[in-house]
Amino acid sequence: MMTKLMTAIAAMMIALVSVTAAQAQEPLRLTLRDGVIEALPFAIPNFQAEVAGSEQMAADISRVIAEDLNGTGLFRQIQSSSFISTPAGFGSPIEFADWRAINAQALVTGAVAVNGSQVTVKFRLYDVFSGAEMGEGLQFAGTTDGWRRMSHKVADVVYSRITGEAGYFDSRIVYVAETGPKDDRAKRLAIMDYDGANVQYLTDSSAIVLAPRFSATGDRVLYTSYESGFPRINVLDVATVGRQQLTTAPGDMAFSPRFSLDGRQVIYSLINGGNTDIYRTDLATGQNTRLTNTPAIETAPSFSPDGSQIVFESDRSGTQQLYVMSANGGEPQRISFGNGRYGTPVWSPRGDLIAFTKQESGRFHIGVMRTDGTEERLLTSSFLDEGPTWAPNGRVIMFGRETQGENGTTALYSVDITGRNLRRVSTPQGGSDPSWGPLQR
Repeated sequence: MMTKLMTAIAAMMIALVSVTAAQAQEPLRLTLRDGVIEALPFAIPNFQAEVAGSEQMAADISRVIAEDLNGTGLFRQIQSSSFISTPAGFGSPIEFADWRAINAQALVTGAVAVNGSQVTVKFRLYDVFSGAEMGEGLQFAGTTDGWRRMSHKVADVVYSRITGEAGYFDSRIVYVAETGPKDDRAKRLAIMDYDGANVQYLTDSSAIVLAPRFSATGDRVLYTSYESGFPRINVLDVATVGRQQLTTAPGDMAFSPRFSLDGRQVIYSLINGGNTDIYRTDLATGQNTRLTNTPAIETAPSFSPDGSQIVFESDRSGTQQLYVMSANGGEPQRISFGNGRYGTPVWSPRGDLIAFTKQESGRFHIGVMRTDGTEERLLTSSFLDEGPTWAPNGRVIMFGRETQGENGTTALYSVDITGRNLRRVSTPQGGSDPSWGPLQR
């Protein structure tokens, strides 16, 4: 029989696909397809301190878990002032009637123990209306410096068990940090947690840097640098911050790079003899392959998740449009046919959608479409939105936004693929060109 929690979740979805009945200890499973009408209420009492001195970290971990879930737009936290009771201890019996009375539909409990530089986090997730635990309780252990990562890991499990989708909280973003006036911006590469915490700078601001792109494993970043005065592609090791210039096909300028999923190849644009075409370089052999050969400007290539196709932008039709071709080149197929100009396409990690930037009637939009160009949907609209990047689970898109005028500023934003839950991402300075990395290991 379907639990009351599952019924509530089903009722708040515009469209619900493949709901599996929850039985005994099994987690709820549902597939999200469209927007949320009403967020699911959940409660998370402060995790308990199992060791004296763990109280502050227990409270901080509880707070970050709640912030992760609230930030999705799919969940709504019930504040502690509404609580009737709290568990006497981790693993002690739950007074489910007290949680039902305040309309909590999911309950997260936990405990934290800090011993020197080590911290252990335990948690359990309950379906309040059925009075059942959703999956087995789990435990994470690490150093106190990594407490935020453990918080994100807990939130990922909670998110996954309720929605049936993979989480995305324990991930990082590489982006271009920007400071200074609009006509003289200093730019450097920065990396941060998905929510804007733990910002670290990977380059200085002595040279313009553009379009950083994570590898699928998150250990390397491709980016374009003007250190030599011309655009060149660099490969940066995230752990050591060591970098080297990518040996591309002979030409004047190389830019707009992306890794293949296996990390063995890089696709990019190269200006050679006045033409801008797409090339591929094998990192092991150094072999270069020209994939397009037209007088048009062809750039911003992105591999499909299976590596068999490439989507890119081109003005070969007279206006900036999106095309898909084999990863080995060949005749491309145009997929964008709406009004306006299309650019910066990037394939969803699920393989079902392509995100893009669209310019129409003086406005910029972030949009998505099916890989054949059908079902185009615009998710945002502003003076300048550009450069979408996908969360690891393909549910959320991050992008850069710039405001109008000589004092215009840049910032990073995220939005659900339904177009709901538009949120600004907190960064110390302005930001642009985000690239969302994979879940950390």
